[in-house]
Amino acid sequence: MAADLQEKTNRYEGMLADALDEAVQAVPDETHLGDAAADCLEMAESYLDDGRHFKEADDWVNALASFSYGYGWLDAGVRMGLFDIPDDSHLFTM
Repeated sequence: MAADLQEKTNRYEGMLADALDEAVQAVPDETHLGDAAADCLEMAESYLDDGRHFKEADDWVNALASFSYGYGWLDAGVRMGLFDIPDDSHLFTM
């Protein structure tokens, strides 16, 4: 079971990192939606950093939770139209 948790955690880390690379802000910076996009991006990046910290500490459960939360923030931003993604992306629910 531990191997499954580690594999899934590593996979989610990669997915979040790739998703952060693909998402491009679609709204102007100086608007309320620009602030919302910045918040979503900051949360996703922070959860990626937190997950990597937990992984280094051999805390795989919290690492996976962090990567999942970060991905959720970014995916929600995409669904709200705050970010553009490539048409052929497999990383988002659009």
